[in-house]
Amino acid sequence: MPHTAEWKVRLHLFEDDEGTTKAHVVLDTGIMALTGQGTAHCHPADANVPEIGDELAAGRAMNNLAQQLLNAAERDIEGVGSPRTTRQVAGWPT
Repeated sequence: MPHTAEWKVRLHLFEDDEGTTKAHVVLDTGIMALTGQGTAHCHPADANVPEIGDELAAGRAMNNLAQQLLNAAERDIEGVGSPRTTRQVAGWPT
């Protein structure tokens, strides 16, 4: 039976008074919500390019969120009695 779902993702980026770019990403599946966090700091010797800080912080927040989602899936798989398997990312076991 085909399955279709729509999950909503909200990503908020902001810079604090100390120059740290922070990202807050929320995944709302309609059943659960997961939140990921990420930060980026500009090294004093580097050029201040806000877009790079945004990319790093957002990427780190989404990576954090992805790990939480994979962990939730593993718990759900174990919850239905299936044995734990080795996760693969892009063809490589993790």
